Amino acid sequence: MATDRYNAAEAEARWQKIWDERGIFATKNEDVRNKYYVLEMFPYPSGRIHMGHVRNYTMGDVVARVKRAMGFDVLHPMGWDAFGMPAENAAIERKVHPKTWTYDNIAAMKKQLKSMGLSLDWSREIATCDPAYYKHQQKMFLDFRRDGLVERENRKVNWDPVDQTVLANEQVIDGRGWRSGALVEQREMSQWVFKITKYSQELLDALDTLDRWPEKVRLMQKNWIGRSEGLLVRFALDQKTTPNGESELEVFTTRPDTLFGAKFMALAPDHPLAAAAAAKNPALAKFIEECRHRGTAQAEIDTAEKLGFDTGMKAVHPFDASWQIPVYVANFILMDYGTGAIFGCPAHDQRDLDFVNKYGLGNVPVVCPPDVDPKTFVITDTAYDGDGRMINSRFLDGMTIAQAKEEVARRLEQESRGNRPVAQRQVNYRLRDWGISRQRYWGCPIPIIHCGSCGVVPVPENDLPVTLPDDVTFDRPGNPLDHHPTWKNVKCPQCGGPARRETDTMDTFVDSSWYFERFTDPWIRTAPTDVPMVNAWMPVDQYIGGIEHAILHLLYSRFFTRAMKATGHVGLDEPFAGLFTQGMVVHETYGNKKGEWFTPADVKIRLKPNGKREARYRGKIAKIGAIEKMSKSKKNTIDPDEIIATYGADVARWFMLSDSPPERDVEWTERGVQGAWRFAQRLWRLVGEAGEIAQSAPAGRPATFTPAALALRKASHRALAEVTADIEKLHFNVCVAHIYEFANTLNAVIGDMGSDEGVQNGEIATPDFRWAMREAVNVLVQLFAPMMPHLAEECWASLGQATLVAQAPWPKLEPDLLIETTITLPVQINGKKRADVTVPRDAKPAEIEAAVLALDAVKKALDGKPPKKVIVVPGRIVNVVV
Repeated sequence: MATDRYNAAEAEARWQKIWDERGIFATKNEDVRNKYYVLEMFPYPSGRIHMGHVRNYTMGDVVARVKRAMGFDVLHPMGWDAFGMPAENAAIERKVHPKTWTYDNIAAMKKQLKSMGLSLDWSREIATCDPAYYKHQQKMFLDFRRDGLVERENRKVNWDPVDQTVLANEQVIDGRGWRSGALVEQREMSQWVFKITKYSQELLDALDTLDRWPEKVRLMQKNWIGRSEGLLVRFALDQKTTPNGESELEVFTTRPDTLFGAKFMALAPDHPLAAAAAAKNPALAKFIEECRHRGTAQAEIDTAEKLGFDTGMKAVHPFDASWQIPVYVANFILMDYGTGAIFGCPAHDQRDLDFVNKYGLGNVPVVCPPDVDPKTFVITDTAYDGDGRMINSRFLDGMTIAQAKEEVARRLEQESRGNRPVAQRQVNYRLRDWGISRQRYWGCPIPIIHCGSCGVVPVPENDLPVTLPDDVTFDRPGNPLDHHPTWKNVKCPQCGGPARRETDTMDTFVDSSWYFERFTDPWIRTAPTDVPMVNAWMPVDQYIGGIEHAILHLLYSRFFTRAMKATGHVGLDEPFAGLFTQGMVVHETYGNKKGEWFTPADVKIRLKPNGKREARYRGKIAKIGAIEKMSKSKKNTIDPDEIIATYGADVARWFMLSDSPPERDVEWTERGVQGAWRFAQRLWRLVGEAGEIAQSAPAGRPATFTPAALALRKASHRALAEVTADIEKLHFNVCVAHIYEFANTLNAVIGDMGSDEGVQNGEIATPDFRWAMREAVNVLVQLFAPMMPHLAEECWASLGQATLVAQAPWPKLEPDLLIETTITLPVQINGKKRADVTVPRDAKPAEIEAAVLALDAVKKALDGKPPKKVIVVPGRIVNVVV
């Protein structure tokens, strides 16, 4: 090689230019080879990539490069999830148009991603804010509406009274709007919704077919869909206590076995019966109003303090007409689950227990754990929700929970009130229809026109896309589309009269629910997809992204693909055959007692004489904090540009893959990055040395191989087999370990060539050995090429290869070289390991014993005496008793 030092800055830019000029990563749709579609979740164009991006996209790139080398027609595209509130925030804060801010960020991030050397097909690049993209989204909205998958309905939403917009649950923090800080209100508003609940059971059942998804993700989706089987029970009400003589209250319960433990009934604040009672009770009305000043997220409701208001109403126990149960309005009951009313059995539900403990209602345990005396079993602060036998439950006593559920259902179904059974079996789902209306500008316009005469009218397909106006202002709260003087005013397509455009835009989750299908043919203008083409490429074979998207994005995408199938745009149900969720990138935090945070680049770490680490910021001692996810707020971020400029993209890629199992968090350390850099330099030198040895190797494969050449070939093919297998499993860090091991082996072999033993042996100078060395160094370069592609290209060229390593076929494995003809066994003398013995794999016990007794360590221990016993455990160990 021309130099002993690899110049990453010069080489990486050069090879990226070559890849780009030759277009080697562009995928042709007319290719007839077997397809492989690998995709990382596309980024929001925030303006900067972060180390999480580096890790995510490197993993996908490794898979894409290996599959391409294996002969697959690989689709590996990139795009931008480009709509959203941050662009509007930037417009307000920076006085720049959201479109300008977004496209400037896209340009900056694209340049950064290209510097990573990713094998992406940039010819398919899409941005969801491009009318050429969202035109088709609007078309599908109309198709979904035609097929009953889109409806407009009143529903409860989080309303920010300052920003005057609906907030997603995730945008409500401690009851306040994430941007304005205003107390959020719950409002009933007319919203466009996707009818995802029509697929509740199908989405649930299909999870069992996704065997290449992480089990934890499937479980999270199952819990989110939340199928529950139970009883719909009609409790009679004491009409003397109800506001307008109401006679009954319907409750859905999954635990009818606990009816004899009931201590209260609870209504959602917006239950009709609660509203009727509040109309005659100002104190209750005030309580209900206070309940509205919180988010609608289940997680927030579950963790909030359980509060209630005793309405004075009484319900009658279904098995005892003399048993009256107080009816409360409670802040932890949701109207959109079940019937918006529950009966509370505090002994066996923690929420209910917290509630009764606050209001002094007491509890009665009705399920006794196994091996516990029912007479002494009590509940105080922790509810019991395990298995057991029924107690304190009259005719249910002694039954199992399952038996009790069945008996309660049977009895209540037999009873009737008003010619209807008191109870009926029912299946409920936690999943709710997907509200997509957002009161903001920077989103996909909803293609609907509101006419005073014709009502809701779809925009004619020929008029799509409905594009956003550029001349908007952000000088006052609320939706800029509402404030625009002309955009919303149109003629009705049906009657020609004055009408108004829908000014709500779509939730950005819609944009990301089908982009992977658009990637299969982003050039088609007449339809969202080319159906034969999307069916040929889909599903995505390997989808990679963060666990934070395990529920909403993935669930919405699964629904959207089904809706596209129902409307003729795809021919499949599930969009992602394989899913991998990578861990986060974390780093130490540094700060001071004032709560100020310091960036790692500004902190100096030294090791004190006592072995402890000390951090200093501008000469003053700083506090070393916890290792946390990189975040701007804690300033524990590392700029990928700086790392690439200092060490090169390959080093960043290698470190991200090597330091931790990919599903776990990886801690970014300067020491680890420097180690990766040193290994890259070592590989450069190693390939140079091996290449010199292989220069005079014969072109043709030798007919036979000496033992030294055969040993080298076995090491090469063993490394090839191990890396190939672990790439398939996405065990990238294990692949890195295999490459380290193979490099060490190759380095040791080269070192032996200069030793006296190696010279005397003579085998390592033979043509067959040099041929084996050429094979070995070629395999080495191809194994690390998916991880460090620029270094690999430089090494490949130095070896005199006429092609790019990015276009070279994956090395062909020779399985026979993986078969070991010998076996090495540990040898113990009186129970302590003293030596190893290598014998033929099929050696008989007597042959093994003879080989062991010939070992120097054994001869020394025997001191000329015969052994008392030699114990051979075939294939495992030999023990000599002296």
